[in-house]
Amino acid sequence: MKVLFISLGCDKNLSDSEEMLGLLLGQGYEMVDDEKEAEIIVINTCCFIHDAKEESIQTILEMAGYKEEGRCKVLLVTGCLAQRYKEEIRQEIPEVDAVLGTTSYDEILTAIEAVLKGGSYEQYKDINYLPQLQAKKVLTTGGHYGFLKIAEGCDKHCTYCIIPKLRGNYRSIPMERLIQQAEEMAEDGVKELILVAQETTLYGKDLYGTKSLHLLLEKLCRIPKIRWIRLLYCYPEEIYDELIATMAKEEKICHYLDLPIQHANDQILKRMGRRTTKQQLKDQIARLRKEIPDIVLRTTLITGFPGETQKQHEELMEFVDEMEFDRLGVFTYSPEEDTPAAAMDNQIEEEVKEERQAELMELQQEISLEKGQEKIGQEMIVMVEGKVADENAYVARTYGDAPKVDGYLFIQTGEAMMTGDFAKVRVTGALEYDLIGELENEYTK
Repeated sequence: MKVLFISLGCDKNLSDSEEMLGLLLGQGYEMVDDEKEAEIIVINTCCFIHDAKEESIQTILEMAGYKEEGRCKVLLVTGCLAQRYKEEIRQEIPEVDAVLGTTSYDEILTAIEAVLKGGSYEQYKDINYLPQLQAKKVLTTGGHYGFLKIAEGCDKHCTYCIIPKLRGNYRSIPMERLIQQAEEMAEDGVKELILVAQETTLYGKDLYGTKSLHLLLEKLCRIPKIRWIRLLYCYPEEIYDELIATMAKEEKICHYLDLPIQHANDQILKRMGRRTTKQQLKDQIARLRKEIPDIVLRTTLITGFPGETQKQHEELMEFVDEMEFDRLGVFTYSPEEDTPAAAMDNQIEEEVKEERQAELMELQQEISLEKGQEKIGQEMIVMVEGKVADENAYVARTYGDAPKVDGYLFIQTGEAMMTGDFAKVRVTGALEYDLIGELENEYTK
């Protein structure tokens, strides 16, 4: 039977979707990308912020139409929205045949079979259960890079975040399983391995009694076909000596860290339930730049958190100006039900949030352009992402650019290159977030 998979939200969700796809294709199901052809439609949902929730609901409603118009016999919803709003989904959208919670996606075959026999299916396992599918992942990223989810859940309980209630406590995936998955991904053509979790820096503490991300990285670096390893979601307070030393030592590990700091005012950080102060953030950033001089630092911020004053916003602006992050994204605060922050006094008006977001991004644009201009004349190794339509040019990424979230480097060349190739380029120009370069010589495939 033909299956359409729609994965919404973060790359951790995408990793779950790829595991479910592996399970289905291993049992003879066929993957399609046309809603009208699909006999089974699976939607892996997100509800982290309001916009994500709206997108998930609209997608379910849209796909529900294919129960009547198309060939769809099974409409299955899983992921965070399914975990959080199970009753509402079944009551308000009767076209949905099966609902699986965040820890029940390993039941996808059972759910589909139950619906095809004329029934419905609903499964919610303990929120701290850890599904471990043994099927080989089906890569949906194009094959040259892939996400390796190394842990599930979170213990931080930030006041704005619903994730611990939807995903449970922090649970590391055993190292042996991760190595097996990474080796399979490498055999399927993956050259860049991107490690993800709600927090990657705590990996192994629950399983092995101590933080073990550096040990996992060392093992992953031994996989011959893997060329780049990238770390996302590293909480600044959890970064430790052995991790920094391993990053500095191992050539395959990109000198790139994603540090979600959220704010820089101590009062706001405390109200957010964060575990750092502004000075601690400054110290950690200085330490990383000292130990790994060419490190690229990415961060995300939340603006308009309840009670944020204009003065506190200006303090955050000054911090961004001083720290000069290489990459930066800004979210406007989204009040989520059942979180402490949603009940806080002094909620900020949307217009003010958006103005502050725009100010921060305008500042970052200036910083990003300056940093790009400093790279003009440098030689860099890049990974090719694809060809620009109707032009003798290719899109590529440097070690400092994670896919989908960071910028690109555009190579002007008449040579034929393939997605996933590595090339040596000389930077010749800079835009606000992207670079322009010319091919020095073909590097390696």
